Amino acid sequence: MPGTKKIPQRQCIGCGQMKDKKELIRILKTPENEIKIDTSLKKNGRGAYICKDKECLLKAIKQKGLERSFKMAIDVSIYDELKKEFDELGK
Repeated sequence: MPGTKKIPQRQCIGCGQMKDKKELIRILKTPENEIKIDTSLKKNGRGAYICKDKECLLKAIKQKGLERSFKMAIDVSIYDELKKEFDELGK
């Protein structure tokens, strides 16, 4: 049975679909409670995943996906910053 490698799957906090980890963007909550986009997918902290589609980001904002994932209140300014970073990524 050698040769079958498991591909890590994660659930999008916007649309709820399971996708390959590399197809998603990781949003990170650092130990200092900062919210950032983790492009390396390896930084230390709690992560939530979202599709590379801006519609999924808007759904996650509306459905409070980040609040549920990080178990904390998210300030509106953080959402604005995430939208700006999303635009810079070209999505």
